[in-house]
Amino acid sequence: MKRCITNRLLLDGFVAAFGLMLAGRGTGQTFLALHSFKAGTGSCPILTNSDGVGPGSLILSGNTLYGAAWGGGSAGSGTVFKLNTDGTGFETLYSFTASSLNPSSACYAFVNSDGVAPGSLILSGNTLYGAAWGGGSGGNGTVFKLNTDGTGFETLYSFAASSPDSSGDCYAFVNSDGVAPGSLIVSGNTLYGTAELGGSAGSGTVFKLYTDGTGFTNLYSFTDGIVAWPYGLILSGDTLYGTALFMKSTLVEWYSAGFSLRADGTDFTSRSFSPTPAGNLRLILSGTAVYGVFSGPLLKRHAGQPGSSGNVFIANADNTDFTNLYNFTATDISGCNGDGAGPNGLILSGDNLYGVTTEGGSSGFGTVFTVKTDGTGFAVLYSFTGGDGGEDPDGGLILSGNTLYGVTTKGGSSGYGTVFSLSFRPRLTITASDTSLILTWPANYAGFDYTGFTLQSSTNLNSSAVWTTNLPSPVVINGQNTVTNPISGTQKFFRLSK
Repeated sequence: MKRCITNRLLLDGFVAAFGLMLAGRGTGQTFLALHSFKAGTGSCPILTNSDGVGPGSLILSGNTLYGAAWGGGSAGSGTVFKLNTDGTGFETLYSFTASSLNPSSACYAFVNSDGVAPGSLILSGNTLYGAAWGGGSGGNGTVFKLNTDGTGFETLYSFAASSPDSSGDCYAFVNSDGVAPGSLIVSGNTLYGTAELGGSAGSGTVFKLYTDGTGFTNLYSFTDGIVAWPYGLILSGDTLYGTALFMKSTLVEWYSAGFSLRADGTDFTSRSFSPTPAGNLRLILSGTAVYGVFSGPLLKRHAGQPGSSGNVFIANADNTDFTNLYNFTATDISGCNGDGAGPNGLILSGDNLYGVTTEGGSSGFGTVFTVKTDGTGFAVLYSFTGGDGGEDPDGGLILSGNTLYGVTTKGGSSGYGTVFSLSFRPRLTITASDTSLILTWPANYAGFDYTGFTLQSSTNLNSSAVWTTNLPSPVVINGQNTVTNPISGTQKFFRLSK
């Protein structure tokens, strides 16, 4: 909140005391680490604590954020948690139980009753649904649900144990239904998801089941060895869209691919996003347009080597007419650059896309960025600096009003990750012009709409201050809400209120 005084004699002192922005710099950025996950005991991968390690999923309902952490909790198998958007009220809703090695399995698997390493999390009504990457009775992952108050946990489905392929390779992860479920979406009483591995060829599956845990169906097993390892899933009408890897006919080079599949498992199609080399691919669907990010195969761990830091693109829903909207720049030898590397997660609001990069930026710890759907207006909204603020953001973003919410998988006070918010409020600027003061604040910034803010004035700042709407009403000039007030002998204070 910025306040301005219209007494010319006090103008210079007021500007200094309240830090008013110069014209053209009217946006206030506030970054907050809402929660830092606590220190744990033990050693990787079994680290135990009270709240979780490495959050990777976040959703918003009202003023409450819900998330999942892949590790930590009372048994080191991960947690589901919630907290308020102001950072208060953190609560561990569920800690996944301890796992043990199943000696009777032909391939090694850590089993338990509920899952290990929860990732994907979605909300329907007052019920949270999620997928755990491992654990369950077969050791290959679970789909679960629980109420938003932490009660009613239920393992809806445990993926079957895997067996060696014909060559005896356990790491082929062959089974009937899938291994390592990740992406999960809900439509009515049906859950759809992908498993990164498993199925008849060990190359992954697309599956569905009802929200009561019945009716599990393996809709598609990736079997041809050309398109494999699906991740990411969206639903439009009766068609599922997802991403996978695509092997060229040389059987040496892997590329990113998109696929579509009817919700009943028919009409599978796939297309390569060539010439993008294999990397993490995320999609969002808007009408007939697909927006996505490709993370690139070489990030700061290979800094200084040639390669891609990733890109943002647009394509048609059938994966045709691929167009790059923005290419991230190469990192230097320390893993730093000006814009980020390894974009992961993307959301759309109006004609603005928002996302995170897991690496790169001014300190090499990742960035929050925005770019318009036509490829213009790219801006780094925040560059992570490590330490208490977190590092390596993952899992995408949530937008509510003028605030973005997300998670970092590392950093924070104990190094085990954070939940953060990044808000953008308009700032008042003040300029003296002859006998008038010109008060301005931006109409919008990077897609954040400031039309709901009202300029108010008061003659004092004490507890009995009466704030009234300032007249005249603002007019928009060159993208700035502008109000001109005469300089008079009456002292006034101003603020923007919403």
